[in-house]
Amino acid sequence: MRSKFIPVVLTAALTSVATLYIAGRMQERIPYFAEAPSSKQLPVNYARFTDGTVPKSTPAVDFQNAAEASTKAVVHVKTQIKARTVAADDVFGRMFGQQYYMPPQVGSGSGVVISPDGYIVTNNHVVAGADAVTVTFNDRLTAEAKVISTDASTDIAVLKVNEKNLPYMEFGNSDDVRLGQWVLAVGYPLTLDATVTAGIVSAKGRSIGINRTQSASAIESFIQTDAAVNPGNSGGALVNTDGQLIGINSAIASPTGSYAGYSYAIPSNIVRKVVNDLVQFGSVQRGYLGIEYLDRKTVSPQKQKELGIDRTEGIYIAGVLPDGGAAKSGLQKGDFITAINGQPVNTEPELMEQVARYKPGDNLSVTYLRNGNTKTTTVALKKQTNEAIMLGASFKSLTAEEKKKYGINGGIVVSDVGKGALAKQTQMKNGFVILSVNDQPVGSVAELQGILASQAGNIQLGGFYPGARGMYYYGISNVVSGNEQ
Repeated sequence: MRSKFIPVVLTAALTSVATLYIAGRMQERIPYFAEAPSSKQLPVNYARFTDGTVPKSTPAVDFQNAAEASTKAVVHVKTQIKARTVAADDVFGRMFGQQYYMPPQVGSGSGVVISPDGYIVTNNHVVAGADAVTVTFNDRLTAEAKVISTDASTDIAVLKVNEKNLPYMEFGNSDDVRLGQWVLAVGYPLTLDATVTAGIVSAKGRSIGINRTQSASAIESFIQTDAAVNPGNSGGALVNTDGQLIGINSAIASPTGSYAGYSYAIPSNIVRKVVNDLVQFGSVQRGYLGIEYLDRKTVSPQKQKELGIDRTEGIYIAGVLPDGGAAKSGLQKGDFITAINGQPVNTEPELMEQVARYKPGDNLSVTYLRNGNTKTTTVALKKQTNEAIMLGASFKSLTAEEKKKYGINGGIVVSDVGKGALAKQTQMKNGFVILSVNDQPVGSVAELQGILASQAGNIQLGGFYPGARGMYYYGISNVVSGNEQ
């Protein structure tokens, strides 16, 4: 019985071994957990598919290093304005010599240390009119700051403290900023300690008109973000995830005056150029193309269609100044500027941003469209010659287009009230158009210079604010006959 059972067991064992061996060989050729192929099955894949591999997950953005480094280089700026007695600027004040008392004022904002030896950049509007400025660092060190110089057109100011080996922030390239990019806003909002908020870049090349309250030749090409920015953040840093300075926070758009989702920063490439000029020369060396352009926002759809603006990229040249660099380079009315030094420009603020980086005498490569054909020319930037400084303020002659727009034959613009007699003795704002001095018409900067040089003592400036009704009059004492700077 046993002899008959053994062959059966051996046969079964050999069969099992053979079966396992064949199955193993076949298993090597079959994918793990694979489904049988079917001609009716639709091809499927991951939404994020790369070279047939399992999708790679994007690591979470880490702000820690950038936040820690930037808070050390951002300071709290505090300003003080002394009490003063100011002559009333209304009719009764001029008739009866009325005066009123302005109590002392304090203000605050933020600033960014940009060098180890104590240079700090902030906004012009943070320190405008201040009699004293102090800065407080993140480690509680407080120091007196000197205002080196300011530029109202871009809303930039440079401060200096007598400290060494300070933590500072490196400039990044604002041209590399992209929509949707993560950014940090660092500053001292609402008199709080150093505060960091995060958001993304919402837009570039934004113009909101806020700098026109400070300067008639305002330059705006803001980086718009949704990082929370509140009063006190002005002058603080907009930082990328590498900890580089890509902008100076300057303004917010809000129906309440507090954060509502829209904040604006001056691009770092503009800041760097303006700061270098203010430190080296005390003022901005600004070049001009010598063109007039149309703002698409203010041109009617009918006019846009007539000029071809509605279907053409670039900036439409509405006029070319006879003695400007644009005229000498061959640019003409009706051309569309599409790039500056290879950098595309599609809006007027983008054009202003690119040109603002260069100084008089620099040569720019300008790409433009004419009758649908792309051309390139070289334009030598020139310095605007119709500006002058008198009474500690800057004045600029009106262009022919501005005179036509306002319906006047003469007049000059106060582009920057400055810090001299005009600022100290009146409440005049930037952008004021002067039509007369002591009831004598003024048609140019040269005429104003001549009148101020010949008339000492009390003088009266008459004019208007564009967009406002009525005439305004300001009285000042012209002691230095226009030589104060």
